[in-house]
Amino acid sequence: MNYLLASAPIILLLALLTIFKWSGKLAGTVSWLFSVVIAILFFGLSLDVFWVSQAKGLIFSIYVLLVLWSALLLYNFNNRVGGISALTQWLQTKIPDPTLLKILLAWAFTGILEGIAGFGLPIAVAAPMLAGLGVSPLIAVVASAIGNTWSVSLGNMGMVFQVLTGISGLEEMILVPIIALMMGIACILTGLAVSLVLGEIRKWKEVILIGIFMAVVQYGLAAIGLIPLSAFGAAVSGITLGMIISKKSSVNNPILPISNPLIATFLSYGFLVVLMLLIFVNGPIRDVLFPILWKYPFPEVSTLHGYVTPSGYGQIFRWFAYPATLITIAILASFVIFRKLRVTTSNTFALAFKDTVKSAGPATIGIISTVGLAMVMDHSGMTFLIAQGLSDLTGRFFPIVSPMVGMLGSFATGSNSNSNVLFVSLQKNVAAIIAISPVILVAAQTAGGSLGSMIAPAKLIIGCSTVNMAGKEGLVLRKTLPYGIGIALVIGITGLILSLF
Repeated sequence: MNYLLASAPIILLLALLTIFKWSGKLAGTVSWLFSVVIAILFFGLSLDVFWVSQAKGLIFSIYVLLVLWSALLLYNFNNRVGGISALTQWLQTKIPDPTLLKILLAWAFTGILEGIAGFGLPIAVAAPMLAGLGVSPLIAVVASAIGNTWSVSLGNMGMVFQVLTGISGLEEMILVPIIALMMGIACILTGLAVSLVLGEIRKWKEVILIGIFMAVVQYGLAAIGLIPLSAFGAAVSGITLGMIISKKSSVNNPILPISNPLIATFLSYGFLVVLMLLIFVNGPIRDVLFPILWKYPFPEVSTLHGYVTPSGYGQIFRWFAYPATLITIAILASFVIFRKLRVTTSNTFALAFKDTVKSAGPATIGIISTVGLAMVMDHSGMTFLIAQGLSDLTGRFFPIVSPMVGMLGSFATGSNSNSNVLFVSLQKNVAAIIAISPVILVAAQTAGGSLGSMIAPAKLIIGCSTVNMAGKEGLVLRKTLPYGIGIALVIGITGLILSLF
């Protein structure tokens, strides 16, 4: 009975989004209120636990929203000067096969963005580009949401992996082989899933070839210690191989003149890439800037039923290793670049900001409410109880559902890192109980957390906001959920097989 009560807010949220087709902001708000009532009545939610959970949620929401608003503003600024359409046309000349181009945009191009920053940026940028190629807005968001998930665990310049090793206490080089194997499998399967979603499954041979190549590159870079660049490098290699394959199968490769809007967008996003590489890759610049941070300490709190949340910090803001800061700097640089290239008018930025408010405004409420729900469930012990119930139910076969636990964490919090913080200890405890290596379950945990990005309401809200689909997140979730569960099961079976040796 307690397991069902603990699951009730998530079941309600899923039902409102997928069956009743409510908007993310309305479904999130109602589900948040419901979670508070359930937590008070059945899980001993106290005032102290409530305010700590919601303060942490608000800080994390601000963290995500600043990234969302800045990323959308940069995108809309480039779009208003004609740079996005110019970039799309340029990619069409480099990948003249229109079918392969769509697949690579949703799968490898989003991997490049995830490798750099993540936090919903891949969907925010790629979905409108796909829509510009004639893909329906719904399918554009679905394909982008699925396509980038293979790169999450080793993406974001290695930040997710750093959190994982920090809380698990496991050595980097012990975790890398199994995580790279699982995410390599996910890479191939997400590519096939994207092809299926786009109605282009006839390209399965090319997708498998490119997927294997990206998986090998990601593993190789991680194995030699270049973990911050592994997902980014793999995605770049996939785009490169796609260009080679596409050109070989094409008869006519038109040459597109290099326009000022195209140069402007290359310089705008290129500046952002270089800036992030300078900050995130180990070196003197990172050593100076990375330790500059802000964090707020929260006290230990306990529910009336005795569930304890230890004292600790909320979301940490590393100001110069924070995507929103770097994107804002890129926006300022773009001002200068665009004026030099004479691609702006007096009201270009004002129009871009208006576009951003229109798309990001409704998303803001949805993100705050769903994160608030997640924090209530976490601090009242509901989320932990769900995971514990799964482990009790499955026993020795727990590796199969281990990625599902990671997905649950990402669904609830919108973050693979937060999912790992929630459940790595549980995964290690279960590993000890069923006598298998904790490395397997920890790897499966973060792999599932990566796949959970395609069903996380906070990220789907971001994607929908960029293609004028605000309030349609449930439609996207209905399509991404089966793929997420299916791929997670394959990862889980892989973990089970590994646990037998």
